[in-house]
Amino acid sequence: MKLGVVSDTHDNLDYVEAAVSHFEAEGVDVVVHCGDIVAPFSATPFDADFEFHAVRGNNDGEWKLREIVESFGTYHDDFAHLTLDGQDIAVYHGTEAGLVDALVDSATYDYVLRGHTHEKTLDDRGGTTHINPGGLPIPGADEAFHVAVVDLGTGNVSFESL
Repeated sequence: MKLGVVSDTHDNLDYVEAAVSHFEAEGVDVVVHCGDIVAPFSATPFDADFEFHAVRGNNDGEWKLREIVESFGTYHDDFAHLTLDGQDIAVYHGTEAGLVDALVDSATYDYVLRGHTHEKTLDDRGGTTHINPGGLPIPGADEAFHVAVVDLGTGNVSFESL
């Protein structure tokens, strides 16, 4: 099973559409958005040929966002615990770095997916893989927008700059 991971798209339809196209080309089965979609219009392209999950980011205050996402996927509020292909996956926007570290260090999850920092991260600690795909380029963070694809069968994680 292939899992697509995206975060911090902040209403940028070009990046959203590029991410969806990449995930479709890669044949992902499930896409997880780690928060900061922002407005409902920028969630609708994720209504595609894959299962979709999203958590709330610190900029996701638009009241219709939940309704739009739930018309084609699942909106999990601040945190999601998913079990996909026998793997336990935590999804949290990442606003509190200490909470991210606690999730990774707990050894409860095979993967901890997060966003917020807009910086691409891949870190393996004690059997848990911590992934941040990055986000919309901002000063002081990554200069490119990345998404990640995780092969849950092999554990291979690849990043693509879009």
